[in-house]
Amino acid sequence: MNNLRKVFRAVDMTEGTPWKKILIFTVPLLIGNLFQQLYSTVDAIILGQYVGDNALAAVGSTVAIFFLIIVLMMGIAMGAGVMVAQYFGAKDRNALSYTIGSSITLTFLLGLVMMIFGPFATRPLLILLNTPVEILDDAVLYMNILLWGILSMGYFNILSGILRGLGDAFSPLIYLAFASVLNVILSILFVAILGWGVAGAAAGTVIAQGFSSILCFMRLLKMSATFDIGLKYLIPKRAYALQILKLGVPTGVSQAIVAIAVMIVQPLVNSFGYVFIATHVIVMRIDGFVMMPIFSFGNAMTVFAGQNMGAGKIDRISKATKQCAILSACVATVLVALVLFFSRYIAGAFTQTQEIIELSQEILPILAPGYVIFSVAMVVWGTVRGAGDAMSPLWASIINTVFVRVPTAYLFVYLMGTPHAIMYSLVVAWSGNTALSLIVYRIGKWRTKGIVKAKT
Repeated sequence: MNNLRKVFRAVDMTEGTPWKKILIFTVPLLIGNLFQQLYSTVDAIILGQYVGDNALAAVGSTVAIFFLIIVLMMGIAMGAGVMVAQYFGAKDRNALSYTIGSSITLTFLLGLVMMIFGPFATRPLLILLNTPVEILDDAVLYMNILLWGILSMGYFNILSGILRGLGDAFSPLIYLAFASVLNVILSILFVAILGWGVAGAAAGTVIAQGFSSILCFMRLLKMSATFDIGLKYLIPKRAYALQILKLGVPTGVSQAIVAIAVMIVQPLVNSFGYVFIATHVIVMRIDGFVMMPIFSFGNAMTVFAGQNMGAGKIDRISKATKQCAILSACVATVLVALVLFFSRYIAGAFTQTQEIIELSQEILPILAPGYVIFSVAMVVWGTVRGAGDAMSPLWASIINTVFVRVPTAYLFVYLMGTPHAIMYSLVVAWSGNTALSLIVYRIGKWRTKGIVKAKT
């Protein structure tokens, strides 16, 4: 274990060869994302095998709405992570302490509001999205249980983000591994043995993430050499709270726009019936695994850019962005090839319905080139956000959603009349996102967006 800790120890990214530091930091992130993806994948497999395709479709129909509800909390986590990385790079202990304390309190307040008021919106939203009546009640129940446990998920996001901003990608990895194993055990117990259906799957996820949140907090308490934590810092200080919101709200809104786009497209998915809805769930679960290295490199680049922006090493950020984009594209290419080769076996793990398995095999090759293209965008946006520019990704998200994602989905379905059209539109949208990211990067205003300056 000690040798493993040396490999995955906290990484100071302001020194050393950029691509090596990024790779060292990305490996535990990638493994951690693998475990996190297991939360939803294990639930889907167990539901599909022990409850049926309707339960699988019910869970899949909630993804866009639940994502929309929690995006602001995710945005705050992202904003706090950027601030933590920059203050850590600048070696500003006092600002770092206030940032962490304010983030913890803001997450509690926001989570409390979502936990109380969120369940009132679930059924109307699901009905608005034309959710099939045979899966509506299960979808509502699944979402409400997740919302009642929103604080456990919110705190894992924020606390693991803080740890990564401090250069520690090892601890969140260990806690995610523990939570994933616990989630598997609870899902089997609640769904396969006790027969609780979608309620059991949701309860297992909430409980497992609750334990991982506690472990993250215990780890932070042991990092007294880096920052201070106490009541003084938990009371939000205006300047830090506003800065978190300034970075977090645009990020949250940007993610909300993506979620809204998914919700607008969801009726198209639903219009093809429960077979395609179930297929879409399986494809999106596989999509999650393919996206893991893409998001991992993007998150690593955010931390790298944040720490080096705080240290005043902007040229180092530019060099790292190019290196990281190449790494991300290469890894995405290899992973896509593996998924395509084993697609039948992967889909077969979710369902025994041959129609769904065959449809999954038809759809995955459509998405394949889009993943490689999109891998570059995530690295570039990671640089931009880590530097402190939250507005450019927001405007790019608005432009890409309004003029590319939604129009092409409906246009392609109208012209082609098949569910495959939805996937073609997704590849077009990923390409548009990548083009916008490169334009923003080349303009270079992100270089002037640092929120702190290195101490001299």
